[in-house]
Amino acid sequence: MPSENRIKIFPKSVVCEESNLRGDITFSSGCVVHPSATVIADAGPIIIGENCIIEEYATIAHRLEPGASWDANNILSIGTHNVFEVGCNVEAARIGDKNVFESKCFVGRGVTVTSGCVVGAGIKMLTSQRLSENTIVYGEQALQREAIDKQGSQTLQIDFLRKVLPNYHHLRKPNYDPKKARSVV
Repeated sequence: MPSENRIKIFPKSVVCEESNLRGDITFSSGCVVHPSATVIADAGPIIIGENCIIEEYATIAHRLEPGASWDANNILSIGTHNVFEVGCNVEAARIGDKNVFESKCFVGRGVTVTSGCVVGAGIKMLTSQRLSENTIVYGEQALQREAIDKQGSQTLQIDFLRKVLPNYHHLRKPNYDPKKARSVV
């Protein structure tokens, strides 16, 4: 693992100072990270796509396999418009776009979540599997079915949080501008 944290925050992202961030993490434009949210990049970098919401006590972890070491090429890529609700714990291998991880759910490291999926409140997914697009996981037995409607956008919630969070919490300043990072050819 790199000796220090490398946190890249794109413009228009709101990342609370009280969040727990460890490792090489990139928050793309429009992300909202609540206080007490935890993102751990032990195995390699985490790149979080645009307009994702990470709520209080949610944990996103990219943990090391036993005997492995940190690898810059072992990237956990999280798609756009995902919502990680209060108290969820997500260690998935891959995460697509427009997924919702409801409160207190656990998604283990062998799980691949495609796009448009909902993992219900309190669900524990421990076995390696791939959720096909628009899958809803629900109930005590973690039953799965295909959603009839596609997941809606969280634009109104993101806009509200961008206005309200700065009034009550200290924020980490955006420190990465992709326009300035481009090399001159």
